[in-house]
Amino acid sequence: MPLQQLLADLLGDINKPVILWQALAIVVCIAVGWGLARLLHRSWLASHQEQARGLIGFGMASFSRVLPQLLILGLLVATRAVMARYQSVHLLDIAVPLSSSLAVIRTFFYLLRRVFARHGQLGEALQTFEKIFALVVWLGVALHITGVLPDVIRFFERTVLPIGKHRLSLADLVEGVVSIVVLMMLALWAGAALEERLMKVERMHSSIKVVLARMSRAVLILVAVLFSLSLAGLDLTVLSVFGGALGVGLGLGMQRIASNYVSGFIILLERSLTIGDPITLDKYSGKVARINTRYTVLRSADGTQTLLPNEMLITGVVLNQSSTNRNVRAVTKLTVSYDSDLSVVMPLLEAQPRGVPRVLEQPAPNVLLNAFTHDGYELEVGFWLGDPENGQGGPISDVNKKIYALVQSGEIKLGHPSMDTRLLDAHITSLVARTPTAP
Repeated sequence: MPLQQLLADLLGDINKPVILWQALAIVVCIAVGWGLARLLHRSWLASHQEQARGLIGFGMASFSRVLPQLLILGLLVATRAVMARYQSVHLLDIAVPLSSSLAVIRTFFYLLRRVFARHGQLGEALQTFEKIFALVVWLGVALHITGVLPDVIRFFERTVLPIGKHRLSLADLVEGVVSIVVLMMLALWAGAALEERLMKVERMHSSIKVVLARMSRAVLILVAVLFSLSLAGLDLTVLSVFGGALGVGLGLGMQRIASNYVSGFIILLERSLTIGDPITLDKYSGKVARINTRYTVLRSADGTQTLLPNEMLITGVVLNQSSTNRNVRAVTKLTVSYDSDLSVVMPLLEAQPRGVPRVLEQPAPNVLLNAFTHDGYELEVGFWLGDPENGQGGPISDVNKKIYALVQSGEIKLGHPSMDTRLLDAHITSLVARTPTAP
């Protein structure tokens, strides 16, 4: 639609009742679309109160911003089709492209954030990309309204780029890029939705869920790329050359990277490690927070995260404290005086871990006599925990507090250095002080 013809049509309808009916129809479509979207959103929240707090709730909250634009676009298209039978619809001819551009932008933003900002964190790169995409869409709408878009399309079709033995027009190139972006977004969105579904399956092991999610996403991306390349008219046989080059690159310089990826799938398939397992590898220890295809995230007790290449978990010796038996023994040691009655002190210490949160009743706590030291009897108070991923510091501290109360009350006497030992240490110190040093 040329801009001059569009302005002439609008000026011709400005003094006629048809322009008022069109304006009223646009207002009604906007009001009905927003109202229906809010009604659907509230009804979903009322029927899914538990899911509204999780990841699905975040997805519905973002989709609620897309739904009004889609409903308004549908109502405007239907209204224009009905009113075009009885009167001119020049104002609706402008409203429909504007509404469609808003719907496209909102839908693209929804898919983009569902894939790359699923937890609500929106980076600067993503925000910049959204602004560029919105600018491109608005530019296309402006070209369509002004009637310049057919000329731009004709220019892209006539401009041909020589690529090897093939000649590719700019229109085909743009079409291929757009198809790749759209299909990739749809593939990533479908992969994210499938992963959410898999994570809800309670009877399936967590490692199998991760493997199926990663493989399904990879298959969807591969299908999207191949399909988009075929839509662009590119010969897929050229991919064989790329595959050969990739194989040579893997054989020469990417062996460790490929090994880490293969090791990641082996870990997930064998289920030797699962998310939440407390493990120790070399000097690293902590709880498995996430298993990626290239590395595994290990979170220590102080909150720091360590990225371990998956190859280390396959070739190294891993101590998994929850692989077969989740129970782990915690100990605290103290030295009591030699004038203490062990037949009284040991049962008294054995009773202290009982009743402490997270301490198991079975196996029962026990007290061991480790050694006879200069200061007194060295005793070891041992007890068992059933959740090693939560650490041992809390229960050990609680047990030590109960032992401290016994020491304060005088029921337990801690060992102390004997007088002879202290005199001997003082004598040795004086001798060392009087020994002349060599010049």
